[in-house]
Amino acid sequence: MKVQVFAMLKDHFDKEFEVSGGVSDLEALRSRLRDMNPASSALLDSCRFAVNDEFIDNDFKLQENDIVIILPPSSGG
Repeated sequence: MKVQVFAMLKDHFDKEFEVSGGVSDLEALRSRLRDMNPASSALLDSCRFAVNDEFIDNDFKLQENDIVIILPPSSGG
């Protein structure tokens, strides 16, 4: 699946990258991302995830052809 990250997450990952094999839900994806960059762990816990332009919850079943967008928290001003 393709993963796109924004804001502070770009300090930990490429803006867009591929993840394959064994990632069927959000917890598995978070785990894979933590393995890729352990320093991102706390930030990933506070992020929102979207697939097909809709926010998803932890029960959402990911598919290999999904585009997952990860949005860290932001502050307004």
